[in-house]
Amino acid sequence: MPSETVLVVGATGNVGVSAVIGSLRSGRGVLAVVRNQASADKLFKHVGSKEGITTVEADVASESGVQGVVDQVKAGKLPAFQHVYSTVGMMIMKSPLQDVSTAELRKMMNVAVEGNFFAYRATIPYLIEQGHKSSWTLMTGWAGVTAIGQGALFSMANVACRENTKTNVRFNEVYLNLRVEVDSDAETKGGSVVPSSEFGRHYEELLKREDIEACRISILERADVADLKFRKKLG
Repeated sequence: MPSETVLVVGATGNVGVSAVIGSLRSGRGVLAVVRNQASADKLFKHVGSKEGITTVEADVASESGVQGVVDQVKAGKLPAFQHVYSTVGMMIMKSPLQDVSTAELRKMMNVAVEGNFFAYRATIPYLIEQGHKSSWTLMTGWAGVTAIGQGALFSMANVACRENTKTNVRFNEVYLNLRVEVDSDAETKGGSVVPSSEFGRHYEELLKREDIEACRISILERADVADLKFRKKLG
């Protein structure tokens, strides 16, 4: 049995699959939040195994979604976790901005901003209460209309870094400026797309590097996946 577990929120997306793979390679178990059984099956397919992965269904865009997962953990119905990787989001590449509908904008803000905030609000008290050496990683980036919501996440990361400097939780932001896709899709698109299995290396490395805390890790080119480039979020 793994000694530690990573809660991956947004586990079935391209980056979420990477986080699951990186967690497993580090020798940790994974508690993966999925929408339904079909999503769970998709995750297992992309990872290539079910071993070490526990799945739980929840609506991460709902304020009760991840909180319900934490409640099940506290009740002993799910494995305890010591680390969180949150990569909740959706891609809206429509442009120019004036062509984006209000419904599209609100959905993006609900999923990308509220989803990650709800995950943070639900899990940070639990991690602090447990008292273990823990980490919380937030994935950010840029692309189309989605970038509007990223601005809010950048600020959220600043606040979280400051608030956790004296806790047991090592908070970091990973800023991604590469296209990542699950291996089967990346294979069809040539070298411009990074496969999820390769991108998982960044999280495997970050879990090892306890010296990286309250930082933005910038992954701007392929070499940055294994050779982490980081700077402090706070002056």
